[in-house]
Amino acid sequence: MCNFNIKRQINKLYTLTAVSYFRIAGASWVALLALRGFSLLQVGILESIFHIASSCFEIPSGVVADVFGRKRTLALSKLVSVLSCLAMILSDNFGTVAFAIAFSALSYNLESGTIEALAYDSLKSVKQEEKYNQYASTEMMLYRITSSTATLCAGFALWLGYKKAYAIDIFFGMIALGIVCSLREISGFTGADDKLINSQTDEHNKEQMSEEKQERMNEEETDQKNIQNIRISERLQNVITESWHFMKNNRKARSIMIVNALIGAVSTLILFFLQAKLPLAGMNEALLGPALFVMGLGAALGAKVVGYFPKWKYKKYIILSGIGTLFAFGMTFSGNPYLMVLGGFAGSFADDFLEVRTDILLNDMIPSEQRATLISVNSFTFSLVMIVMSTLMGSIM
Repeated sequence: MCNFNIKRQINKLYTLTAVSYFRIAGASWVALLALRGFSLLQVGILESIFHIASSCFEIPSGVVADVFGRKRTLALSKLVSVLSCLAMILSDNFGTVAFAIAFSALSYNLESGTIEALAYDSLKSVKQEEKYNQYASTEMMLYRITSSTATLCAGFALWLGYKKAYAIDIFFGMIALGIVCSLREISGFTGADDKLINSQTDEHNKEQMSEEKQERMNEEETDQKNIQNIRISERLQNVITESWHFMKNNRKARSIMIVNALIGAVSTLILFFLQAKLPLAGMNEALLGPALFVMGLGAALGAKVVGYFPKWKYKKYIILSGIGTLFAFGMTFSGNPYLMVLGGFAGSFADDFLEVRTDILLNDMIPSEQRATLISVNSFTFSLVMIVMSTLMGSIM
C-alpha cells in the first residue's frame, strides 16, 4: 500500500456519506406519494415491498462486495440509486412506483456493509484499525445530520414537486458516484484477479505481430480469462461457505445481530409513525419538518457519544438503548406533540447508540474476506424484523 494516504481515504468516505444521504425526495417520499394521490394503504404496501426486496438483495450484495471489490460495488450502488430516482420521475402508476422502490432497495443493499468494510480494511492496511471506533461514530453522526437536514427540506420538496425533487437527488447521486471513483480499492480482494487481465498490448503492436504470435496471444488471453472466472467462482463459493460456518458456530454474533435488529426496528418505526401522529396530536404541519430534524439530531448525538464509552460491556448498551426505545414508544401515546418529539429524540439516540457499538463489535469479530457479506447478514436480519414489526406496530399504534 505504498503512497496510500489513509487520511484522504477516510475524508473521502466521510464526504461520500454526507453527499449520498442528502436526498430531499428520498427523505419525504411518503409525503410526495400522498401528494400524487396514493393512499396510505398503498404507501404501506410500498414500504413492505422495499423491505421484502431488501431482504432478497441484502446478502447477495454483500457477497458481490467481497468477491468483486468494495469500490466497484459502491459505484454500482450509486448508479442504481440514480436509476431508481429516474424510474420514480418516469413512474405513472402503482406498479412503476413499486419497481422504482425495489431499485432503491437494491441501491441501499449494495452500499450496506460495503462502505464499512472498505473503511475498516483501509485502516487495517496501515495498521490503524483501532481508529475504526472513531470513524464509525463520526460516519454515523454525519449520516444522521445529513439525512435529518434532508428531512428538514421536506416542505421544499413538496413545493418543487416529485419530479424536480428527484432530479435534485439524481444530481447529488452523480456527485457521490464521482467520489466513489476517486477512492482507493484495498488490495487483497480483487487485485490478484485484476493482474491477470491488465497485461494487454495496444492495437498498433498487435498489427505488427505475426499470425502465429497473435494466435498464441489470443490463446493465452483466453486461458487467463478462464483462470479468472474459475478464481471468481471459487472465491464466491468460499465466501458463502465460510460466512455460513461463521454464523453457524458464532452464537454471540447471531445474538448481537438479532438484538440490534429488534431495537433498531422499533426505533425506526416509531419515527415513521410519528410523521402521521404528530399532526393528529395538534402539531402544525409547517413544524413537522423541523420536528423530524430535531429527532434526527438525537441519533447524531447517540452516534457521537458512544465513542466515549469504549470499555462498556455490550449488555450496558442494550439496557440503555432498550430504556430509551421503551420511553419513545410510551410517549407516542401521550397525545402531547412535544412529549412525542422528546420520545422520538430519545428513541433515535438509543438506536444509533447501540448501532454504532454493534458495528464496531461485528467488525472486530468478522474475518476481512467475509466482512461485507456478514455485515449484510446483519442488515438482512433487520429487514426481516422490519417486515414483521411494521404490521404489528401498525396495528398497535
